[in-house]
Amino acid sequence: MLLSVDLPGTVRDALLAPLVDHHCHGVRRDDLTRAQFELLVNEGGGASPPGTTHFDTPFGLALRRWCAPLLDLEPHAPPAVYLARRAELGAAEVNRRLLAAAGVVAFLVDTAPVDVNAEETDLLSAAEMGRHGGAAADELVRIERIEQDVAEQAQVAVDYLDSLGEELTARAARAVGLKTVVAALCGLDFDPARPSRGSVIAAANRRLAAPKEPLTDPVLLRYLLWSTIDVAKERGLPVQFHTGLGGGCGPGLDLHRTDPARLSAFVAALQPTGVPVILLHCYPFHRQAAYLAGRYPHVYVDVGLALPHTAAASARVMEELLELAPFHKQLFSSGCRGVAESCLLGALYYRQALGTALAARIGAGEWNAADAARITHMIGSGNARRIYRL
Repeated sequence: MLLSVDLPGTVRDALLAPLVDHHCHGVRRDDLTRAQFELLVNEGGGASPPGTTHFDTPFGLALRRWCAPLLDLEPHAPPAVYLARRAELGAAEVNRRLLAAAGVVAFLVDTAPVDVNAEETDLLSAAEMGRHGGAAADELVRIERIEQDVAEQAQVAVDYLDSLGEELTARAARAVGLKTVVAALCGLDFDPARPSRGSVIAAANRRLAAPKEPLTDPVLLRYLLWSTIDVAKERGLPVQFHTGLGGGCGPGLDLHRTDPARLSAFVAALQPTGVPVILLHCYPFHRQAAYLAGRYPHVYVDVGLALPHTAAASARVMEELLELAPFHKQLFSSGCRGVAESCLLGALYYRQALGTALAARIGAGEWNAADAARITHMIGSGNARRIYRL
């Protein structure tokens, strides 16, 4: 993997060292049509307007520049040529080439579909992600998926509450972290207090009347979060929160409600528990997330999803995160989802963005090479190994 900046050898080696991808999703195992592929390379989740293409985005141009050579094409191959070659090789071979080229030593995988309409069988499992990428792999458990399973099985509210606690505990025993997408369901500006048992039972009764619908009841979401915190504390696990660009915007939910700053009261309430809170993605609120990471000892942050989608401008995003977030609080993630190209580009633009920031600091005499290399190892793998106990 090439670096476009001039760095001391020790720093370059640190940037190119294997990464721990502390948050990614499975990629599709099946061959994709152009329409399916374009939906997966667009964070908006919808088709482009008639006569246009999602290849005309920073991510789309980056894909043609950096992924095409790994499929034996010239850089900047036209979209039709790229997709024809992808189909010729087949999904398994494309996944193997691109995941392996990312230089990841361990994948931490949320195996629940990003798209609620997708089938889990369409996605590589955590173990398969590891095999294709030549890496270790562990599972991140999405708590809303557990709640959905429990809601569909429970007959009465008391059974629902008991089963939810039991299933959270059982699933946590096999995971390295727990994860919530509450931002996409009701926003992050929820009441941080534990809900009363009476209010939870009333909400559970309403929930069991429509168990197949996504959970949006703020009382039950708060109950689920606090139950998760209890399990995480007992097992020493971190809890991930999708925010910002990665927070998802459900029907009627505005982007500003996924701002991690809105979690401040909840984060403060969690501090006595010692449970690590990890703010995922964060863009365009990464400065607020950096503040929380500096303010609270149990808060960590990444900007993984933003880097491949800002592509050539990713160095600016990384610079803004580095302004305030302590270096022992930052983690690498690819934000990989759906297609293996997102993993490769996530790793590439992380290395390019951090390398540009390091070169500027070393050039200005602010950092020396030893500190730059040490901090690079921390963000790329060391912090994740410590937090997730890898």
